[in-house]
Amino acid sequence: MAHRLGVDVGGTFTDVLLVDDETGQRVTSKVPSTPADSSVGVLNGITRACEKAGIKPGQISQVMHGTTVATNAMLTSGGARVGLVTTEGYGQVLQIARSFVPGGLGGWVIYVPSAPLAPLELTTEIFERIGADGSVVRPLDEDQAREALLKLKDAGIEALTVSLINSFENPIHEKRVREIAEDVLDGIPVSISFDVIPEMMEYERTVTTVANSYVRPAVESYVKNLEAELTDRLDGVTLRILRSDGGLASAGAAQVLPVNHLMSGPAGGVSGAIWVARQAGFENLLTFDMGGTSTDVALVRDGRAALRRETTVGDVTVRASSVDVRTVGAGGGSIAHVPELTGALRVGPESAGADPGPAAYGRGGESPTVTDANVVLGYFPESQRLGGDMPLDRSKSQEVVQQIADARGLSLERAAAGIVDIVNENMCGALRLVSVEQGYDPRDFALIAFGGAGPLHANALAKLIHAWPVIIPPGPGVLCAYGDATTRLRNEASRSFVRRFSNTSSDELRALLEELAGQARASLEKEGEEVEAVHYEADLRYQGQGLQLSVPVDLKLLSSDGLNHPGEAFDRMHTKLFTFALDSEKEFVNLRAAAESPGSELTAASAPKGKGADSACVGKQVVFVEGESVTAKVFARELLGSGDTIQGPAIVTEMDSTTLILPSHEAEVDDLGNILIRPQEA
Repeated sequence: MAHRLGVDVGGTFTDVLLVDDETGQRVTSKVPSTPADSSVGVLNGITRACEKAGIKPGQISQVMHGTTVATNAMLTSGGARVGLVTTEGYGQVLQIARSFVPGGLGGWVIYVPSAPLAPLELTTEIFERIGADGSVVRPLDEDQAREALLKLKDAGIEALTVSLINSFENPIHEKRVREIAEDVLDGIPVSISFDVIPEMMEYERTVTTVANSYVRPAVESYVKNLEAELTDRLDGVTLRILRSDGGLASAGAAQVLPVNHLMSGPAGGVSGAIWVARQAGFENLLTFDMGGTSTDVALVRDGRAALRRETTVGDVTVRASSVDVRTVGAGGGSIAHVPELTGALRVGPESAGADPGPAAYGRGGESPTVTDANVVLGYFPESQRLGGDMPLDRSKSQEVVQQIADARGLSLERAAAGIVDIVNENMCGALRLVSVEQGYDPRDFALIAFGGAGPLHANALAKLIHAWPVIIPPGPGVLCAYGDATTRLRNEASRSFVRRFSNTSSDELRALLEELAGQARASLEKEGEEVEAVHYEADLRYQGQGLQLSVPVDLKLLSSDGLNHPGEAFDRMHTKLFTFALDSEKEFVNLRAAAESPGSELTAASAPKGKGADSACVGKQVVFVEGESVTAKVFARELLGSGDTIQGPAIVTEMDSTTLILPSHEAEVDDLGNILIRPQEA
């Protein structure tokens, strides 16, 4: 009997979902993350899930994994020592970069940009030149290139990037430099820009390829070690790694192109949310994933997550497709403090993380966190145990939150409520980034909440943005693992195509897109995977415009409507974002095709018919909510069934999360076991 396993590594917990492919039966487990070596937490979670399911690890055939190894390497400056090879005259491409200063008008006063991932002293220029049309203007001087590479080797580089001018049109010199490097660099991994991102714009292409090299040794080491451990324990298992765009890649592809996995972790939650909501009948969603360290939000329209062509980690932005996830430093472990200079309450972005964690964990934490505030407010019932087996130290939470109360001259409860209110406003701001600022009205979307802390804050957040209903899926604390287990393999091919509409035709565009589709298909078919669908996209701009927008391209509409199809789609998007469209000629910039394997056949199990919410009531709890202390009923989620209705204020507990239903709100359990929260007047 075959099983598949989804595993998501977060900053605080590692979540595992084990699925029986024949019966659809699911078992979840949640174990503390092990930041020093994430694979330890992964293997611990697999062991616990197998014990709960009563199976042997060898019965698992597939492991789908969302990983933060590449992300952490970027955030902690823990990547490789990267050497960069450029065309003569372009050695300072990373130092020149793009003139962008975050913050307000005076941001430049305090902005200190991070150092380039490939320092100037490890950058070498070689003699060669490819023209803008792909012709060889200056042949490659192989002897000089070999000498330059040997100098980089002596400098102790750990990875090499080759990014030559106009190589997206003709990669002959990049490929030859790679051959020479593989001959002289003794196994040092080499990334060439044509393989990573064969698109125009020298800085974007170079920084993306350098980022790939920067995280490559760490990702290669992690994936190889994990694959070896899984093979040893699970016997013949297939390992897949989640991409930033929500698709899966083979373990081999993840090692070669790790820049495509910088947002692997957050993408898993969005994929899981789409899978759950689609089966419940919701296609338009705002996803809200609140964990222990941070909160990730995204927008889903018509059942597909919004994608963007750039991925930003820290202050480094690379050209790689990713789910348009916005992250804020607001989680259950976010630390509250009152700076002496201002005396104003602040929450985050510093986090207590997994070790020592919030004071409530009883592991030595001494700082007041959002989790501690929720404990003080009574939102965790007396019998609550995090993850099913972690007791809460309530007296310690009261002790640390009292520090905030004393600093602000407030009662203990009002200080705790202030912490929660501030973190809710921070998360509301992130939701506005993916909705209002993209031209979407949050009232047209449902809010699906997950992560260990998401359901606790979701009702209050929905009140702020008016997104109803709030959807709390079964097992919200491990939904990211659902996404890993239910998504599909995906591969993308792209190229630059700078043409005015008047200088090209729909036939030429179609031929190029089909050529890219063939490249995208080939990679999946090499893995033995069937290709179910191919999605096409083009980057367009008005002639002379610096900004470009990505629009989907339908080959059928392209045949019937010609270039009016992408042109009108661009005008509509430009109007939505900027309120106007220009009567100017348009031009193409880049083209892309993404091939996808068939989706998972896993279906959500039906919830048993409810016996009335009162049968699931396991006690009462005094909570401080909306400025006063009230008595809330406490419900055990495993005892709730479809059709059961709960009146707020109420608390619903389960192994991996806790849901708070506010006064004047009502929650109903649907046929699949989702909790749907709405205002009572609705």
